[in-house]
Amino acid sequence: MRAIRYGLALAALGAALPAAAANIFCCQDERGKKVCGDILPAACVGRAYREIGRGGVVMREVDAPLTAEQRALKAAEERRRQEAEEAAKEQRRLDAALLQTYGSEADIDLLRERAEADTVASIKAAEAKIVEARKRRKKFEDEAEFYKKKTLPPEVAKGLKDVDAEILAQQAMIEAKEKEREAIRAKYEDDKRRYQELRRTRARTP
Repeated sequence: MRAIRYGLALAALGAALPAAAANIFCCQDERGKKVCGDILPAACVGRAYREIGRGGVVMREVDAPLTAEQRALKAAEERRRQEAEEAAKEQRRLDAALLQTYGSEADIDLLRERAEADTVASIKAAEAKIVEARKRRKKFEDEAEFYKKKTLPPEVAKGLKDVDAEILAQQAMIEAKEKEREAIRAKYEDDKRRYQELRRTRARTP
């Protein structure tokens, strides 16, 4: 009923305007009282208002200016929207590259096996170097037995130190390659899962 009375009031107001009359501007002031004028009333500045033409027809509605908090929220929402668009765009690029890289799931398995084989070879090579280093260390240890109560010759002390450093370096290499191997497995598992999803989506698309 209130909306009907408001519409009738607008119609009556529009009908009362002369034929050449300009549009009028109406709003509610800070006390909730309706204020109108043929130019925007001072009470309507900074508030939501309506521009009304003849016959009470609302020509446009203007929202009140946003508060500082509302502007901050709107800016944050816009940033989230842009970030979501960028993320979606990047995902489309990655998906296209994935489909171009692999022709089938078998391709994914084959490339994973090759990548893993490289890391396994590096691990075995490092393990072999550790075995050789420990053999050299045993020789230095045997030689050091003759100097239990004496100062070790510099070359023996240096030999033990160098061999220990080499063993530690190769052990670090093995640890790094083991992590690399796990990363390779995770990458190709993710690629395979995404590839399957994309193929299913294409199969469902008419």
